Order: sequence, then structure tokens, then C-alpha cells
Amino acid sequence: MKSSTAGSLSPEFVLLGLLTRGPAHGYELHQKLTLDLCQIWNLSQSQVYNILSRLEGKGFIRGRIQEQEKLPARRMLEITEAGQGHFNNWMFAPSRLSVRAIRIELTTRLYFAQDAEPGLADEIITRQITETKIGLERLILTRSSIPEDQIFNHLGLDLRIRQLGSILDWLDSCRAKISSDPTLDRSI
Repeated sequence: MKSSTAGSLSPEFVLLGLLTRGPAHGYELHQKLTLDLCQIWNLSQSQVYNILSRLEGKGFIRGRIQEQEKLPARRMLEITEAGQGHFNNWMFAPSRLSVRAIRIELTTRLYFAQDAEPGLADEIITRQITETKIGLERLILTRSSIPEDQIFNHLGLDLRIRQLGSILDWLDSCRAKISSDPTLDRSI
């Protein structure tokens, strides 16, 4: 499976993921995002509405007006089949091997995987560990082929190698935390 591109860090996937749980309106989606994922995604309400508008333009979601007694009507949004497919493609791809991609993208995937089906979060973590180990081995091999007098190339590679080692440690702790808390409730 191919690694994700920078576009996979788009907040559209978190909004699509929230809509996989059922129809919701924009304000409700922003509240859920702020409550559950504020350390990962920092989006204003206007950004959420702009992204939702783009998703609707792409045919990934559709809206319908919901009348309310004594309150203004509101738009309820739901994911389309195309949107579900777009989300699923993103959900099952490993994250790029950067701290930012892992922090944002993988953590978001795990958030949705935890309540999607038993074992899915563990499967995603295992896949990411495999990808990270392959990347780490590749960096170590590259470092061994660089002449010792290229100090700054070695320093740059040493940092990347240490980052990937830290990511592997973090992935192990993710697995332990997720598997030890079966009561996580993600419903909107």
C-alpha cells in the first residue's frame, strides 16, 4: 500500500470521519472536533463550514434543511457513498514517516478506528510499525553509505533515525493505551 501524500493531512478527513457516525450539522461537528481532537486539529467554526462546503461541492457529503420549532432551520449533513469511499481509502493507508503526519493523521485514524470495529486500531498501529521499521532500516543503510567526513549529512540522518525510533516507542504506547481502555465512547 502506498504511503499517504501531504493532502492526507487535510482536515476534510476528520469531518468525513465524524459524518460516518451519522448525520450532523456543522456546529455539532465543530463542537465534537473541539471536544475530542483539539490537541490534534485546531479549526475555527468558519474553517469547518468552508471545508464542509468544499466537501459538498466534491459530492462527498450532502446537506438537507431541517426545520426546527421556534428555532431557525439548520442544515443536516450526511456522508455520500463517494465520501465514504474517499474516507475509507484514507483510513487504511499508512501515514508518511514524519512526526507531523504521525501526530495528526495517524492519531486521527486511531480515533476513528477505535470504535469502527474491534482490532482495527491495532491493525493500523501494526501496519504503521511495519512501515516505520522499513523506513528506519532504509535510513540506517543510507547513513552507512555516506563517508564519515560528511558530518552534516550524518547529523541530519541521525536526527531522522532518532525520530523514527521515538515514533516506534510512541506506537507501542498507543497500542497499550488503546487496548487498555475498551470503554472509549466516540458517539456524536
